[in-house]
Amino acid sequence: MTAPQHPTGTRAPAQGPGTPAPAGRTEAPAGTTEAAGTTEAPAPKTEAPAGRTEAPAEGTEPPFLLTTAAALHALPRPTGRRALVMTMGALHEGHASLIREARTLAGPEGQVVVTVFVNPLQFGAGEDLDRYPRTLEADLDLAGSAGADHVLAPSADEVYPGGAPEVRISAGRMGERLEGASRPGHFDGMLTVVGKMFHLVRPDVALFGQKDAQQLALVRRMVRDLAFGIEIVAVPTARESDGLARSSRNRYLSDDEHRSALALSRALYAGQDAAARGEDPEAVRAAARRVLDEAAHAAPPVVLDYLALVDLADFTEVTGAFPAEAVLAVAARVGTTRLIDNLPLAPAPGPAHPPASGARP
Repeated sequence: MTAPQHPTGTRAPAQGPGTPAPAGRTEAPAGTTEAAGTTEAPAPKTEAPAGRTEAPAEGTEPPFLLTTAAALHALPRPTGRRALVMTMGALHEGHASLIREARTLAGPEGQVVVTVFVNPLQFGAGEDLDRYPRTLEADLDLAGSAGADHVLAPSADEVYPGGAPEVRISAGRMGERLEGASRPGHFDGMLTVVGKMFHLVRPDVALFGQKDAQQLALVRRMVRDLAFGIEIVAVPTARESDGLARSSRNRYLSDDEHRSALALSRALYAGQDAAARGEDPEAVRAAARRVLDEAAHAAPPVVLDYLALVDLADFTEVTGAFPAEAVLAVAARVGTTRLIDNLPLAPAPGPAHPPASGARP
């Protein structure tokens, strides 16, 4: 894509060495960038180039940093599609896979916008809003190398002028199950900010990871029910080499906690194999639960929040025959870190057993 002439913009300097790692972890897991805690990013110091004549590639300049929707709207609309990837920052390889897919969907004439916004409406009392990692410098580098054209990192005042919104989007009954039961109000806050970002960015297509299966299902339902007119694309869960689903919260795990957390993916694969053998939903749940029961006695232990086999259409428990689309989902705490994971189930012959660590071939 031949980029339009951009108004003067800025980008933050690259993250320097010496940032301390969180307690209990001496380095980031492979493919992630270590968080610097909750410190604010340094002020941008360089002017953006006048324009870009082609989509970014590995090793090129990071994208233009924008902090207001007005700055984005001041740019000429791309002749191709505008693809949106919404994040709360602390980007890792899972986010990079979303951005790369967005680049493919947008094409050379399109535009990829990545948003970075830690949404306070998604955090309940006692959750980790204050310690959620803020790593804008590293986020810009990763987004640019994966193919983003712009990173929109608005302030809370930009997204919610006048404070927390009085009018919000309700996730309904579907948002009260599983994650919604464990985190009341979480999905109302999520849908509210997703709806707001849709209005601020005005994308043609938005991409979401399958790791947050309930979030993905709710966004699809909102887009359908409220006629947003945006295509929603699901991208498969990115995993570390040992099978752990990539998450910004993985950096909180000590090495021992990381090893214990591998039980989540092992449990899901055990259930997936049971489904592939043609076993019924109860047997699928039992296969996964055996792994988690054993992990409950590990050091450190895996403390189960829920294990559920649900219909992807409404996230109700599967009790009879498998529906057209089912998901085996798990949430648990390891140490102080809460992790989620899931796998889609499609009963078919031919089970494939994972290595002992939990990774899949």
